[in-house]
Amino acid sequence: MKQGLFTGLLILAAYLVSLVFYLWMGTTPPDSMFHAVSQGGPVVSVLMALILMVIAYAVERVIALNKAAGQGNIPEFVQAIKQDIDGGDVNRAIARCDEHQSSLGAVIRSVLDRYNSMAALQVTDRDKMISEMEKAVEEATTMEMPLLEKNLLAISTIASISTMVGLLGTTLGMIRAFQAMATSGAPDAVQLSLGISEALFNTALGIVGGILGIVTYNIFTSRVDRFSYLIDEAAFYIIQTLGTGRTR
Repeated sequence: MKQGLFTGLLILAAYLVSLVFYLWMGTTPPDSMFHAVSQGGPVVSVLMALILMVIAYAVERVIALNKAAGQGNIPEFVQAIKQDIDGGDVNRAIARCDEHQSSLGAVIRSVLDRYNSMAALQVTDRDKMISEMEKAVEEATTMEMPLLEKNLLAISTIASISTMVGLLGTTLGMIRAFQAMATSGAPDAVQLSLGISEALFNTALGIVGGILGIVTYNIFTSRVDRFSYLIDEAAFYIIQTLGTGRTR
C-alpha cells in the first residue's frame, strides 16, 4: 500500500472513529466525565483523531522496527559476523546475514557481496576495494534508512498540530465565555461555564496529543539512531578488516 493512500485512509478512519465516540459522549449522563469532555465542542473530535493517529503510527513503527531488527539479538549477530570475518569465512558471514533477516544484515551482506565481486575480478588495489565497499554501504543504507524512518515525520507533525488545534479550541471556548459575560444584566452562567469547560478540555487534549507525539517520536528516533550506529560500526570494522587484508 502506498504511503499516501495509507495516510489518507488513516486520517479518515481516525476521524470517523473519534467523531462516533464524540457523539456517543454527548449521550452519556450529564454528570459523567465523558459528557463533560463532549462539552469541549467539535474540536474535541479532531484532537481525539490526532491522538488515535499517533497511536496507530506507534503500533506501525513497533511492528516495522521489530521486523527490521531481524531474528535474534543484534549485538550477538554483530559479534558473530566479526568472528566470521576475522576467520576469513566471508560466505558464512553472508549466510548468517540471510538468516538474520534484518536491515543491519542487509547492509552487511551488500558489503560482503561487493567484496566477493571485487575478489572474483582479482582486484588487488586495496584503496579501490575499500572505496567500492564504502559505496556498497552507502547504497544499502540509502535503501534501508527510509524504511526505518518512515512515518516519524508524520508523528512529529501531529505533535505540533495537536498543540495548535488545542489552542484553537481554547480560543473558541474563551470567545464563548466572553460572549456570555457580554450579555446585558447578569452574565449567562450556563454559557459562561460551557465556554470555560470548552477551553480547558481542548487545552488538556491538545497537551496530551502533543506530549504523546513528542514522546513517541523521541523513542523511535532513538531506536533508529541505534540502528544507524550499529550499521556504521559493523560496516567500518568489516571494511577495514577486509580492505587491509587482516583476515586470518
